[in-house]
Amino acid sequence: MSKPTHTVRLEPSGQTFSVEPGETILAAALRQGHPLPYSCRNGSCGACKGRVLAGVIDYGTYEEKALSAAERAAGKALFCQAVPLGDVTIEAREVAAAKDIVIKTLPARVIKMERAAHDVMILSLKLPQTEAFKFLAGQYIDILLRDGQRRSFSLANPPHATEALQLHVRHVPGGHFTGHVFNAMKEKDLLRLRGPLGMFFLREAELPAILVAGGTGFAPMKSIIEDAIARGLKRPLHLYWGTRAQRDLYLDALARDWARAHPQIRYTPVLSEPHADDAWSGRTGWVHDAVLADYAALDGHEVYASGPPPMIEAIRASFRARGLADDRLYYDSFEFAHAV
Repeated sequence: MSKPTHTVRLEPSGQTFSVEPGETILAAALRQGHPLPYSCRNGSCGACKGRVLAGVIDYGTYEEKALSAAERAAGKALFCQAVPLGDVTIEAREVAAAKDIVIKTLPARVIKMERAAHDVMILSLKLPQTEAFKFLAGQYIDILLRDGQRRSFSLANPPHATEALQLHVRHVPGGHFTGHVFNAMKEKDLLRLRGPLGMFFLREAELPAILVAGGTGFAPMKSIIEDAIARGLKRPLHLYWGTRAQRDLYLDALARDWARAHPQIRYTPVLSEPHADDAWSGRTGWVHDAVLADYAALDGHEVYASGPPPMIEAIRASFRARGLADDRLYYDSFEFAHAV
């Protein structure tokens, strides 16, 4: 006898959807066209956190930094890991802007490989001409490996530039996929991808936005800024890009060009460990500290952050203390499994 499906009721919308045995709430929601907030999908970032109002769930495997014991006791769960054990009611808001985004699995051909820095490769991927690939600036895709694993990379091209999908791949020491990219991949190779994924994109608002990128977290910011320029948005955008040394600012000239050509865009690069021969006269230290030095209060801003988990955690704690509301912080945490 097959196991029964369960029903999830979404509040406050009142919408319902079914969950197959062993399926997570998030997976079922996305499969049936209910775009709930999420990012990493492995219980590490906390972007999919919501409240269970009724019913019993298996909480799955997750990191305590993403869901504390106090939050769990207060009824919260990570929907990327939570599996219903019966019918449940949850509190979560659907992301309206992603309603028309269709997640697809497609082949893609590598048409260009550009070494942008000593450890960053820019890949350009060509999709089948018969496939329309619609996405929101800031979203990511999964590269599907033959052993069933996946590797996630943000799309660096804006949605209007669909002649090729652009990925910024950092070489992770010991990384299976990134090692292949740097040591064995060739132009014309075929890959399989799934996407677009994630809910990291610029919301429709008038508030000034601070964009904080760490390393290859620059990739989704590039997509967001180029999309904003193409759409003629005049909303103030202040990009901070934190890297270790000057050589790691692999598209520094492009970012400076944005700021020169568009008065609503500001750009502040920040180096944490500049080399002696960099002769660097710009900002130094941690990138989030540079934001705090420039903004005494953040209650009148939205913040978008993409980069390694320690950067995201520092931003969540320190920016809240400066008045940034939790619902005005959007982040894409580059967990280890998100980039190797």
